[in-house]
Amino acid sequence: MTLRIHGIASSRAARALWMLEELGVPYEHVPQTYQGGATRTPEFLRLNPNGHIPVLEDGAIVVWESMAINLYLARRFGGSLAPADLAEEAQVLRWSFWVMTECEKDALTILFHRLIMPAERRNPALADQAERSLAGPLRVLDAHLAQQPWVAGSRFTVADINLASVLAWAKAAPALIAAHPRVAGWLAACLDRPAQRKVQAMSRG
Repeated sequence: MTLRIHGIASSRAARALWMLEELGVPYEHVPQTYQGGATRTPEFLRLNPNGHIPVLEDGAIVVWESMAINLYLARRFGGSLAPADLAEEAQVLRWSFWVMTECEKDALTILFHRLIMPAERRNPALADQAERSLAGPLRVLDAHLAQQPWVAGSRFTVADINLASVLAWAKAAPALIAAHPRVAGWLAACLDRPAQRKVQAMSRG
């Protein structure tokens, strides 16, 4: 049964698309937008009653929430992206939840108020505050990366995809990233991977 992922590449579906491209498994991409009530149709709400993208269909199994999708795919297909043992799984889970609770809100605020929103609607004070708030978690990650090259250990895993897909938004504050050199180097390496560059091209086109 072919995997099917719903969601445009310029949304949180990007991290699931990145995971699928890294895995190299066949999948169907349904570029489902979230605008104009497109996720509020009866058909879509049967997949995700919350009316959000992304959604993964794997035969009779339906998974929503982008982090959950990636963790499911790691378990489903295994390989080097998946945890090799319980200790690595603890790292993957811990850091995936950490980036959602400690980083996502501020990283998204930076992205919107430094880059995405029209200039007249941006609030520099909100972006400044978000940068100050995000500096603390970035220090934590920087110290962690002093001990190992990748988030969960010695190789690139789903944890790196989950974190980099959020922290990439903070590139709209380059001085903040540069102030944490290990994070900066790790993030650049993640975003330069061929699978990620393919997803970036999908989001532009």
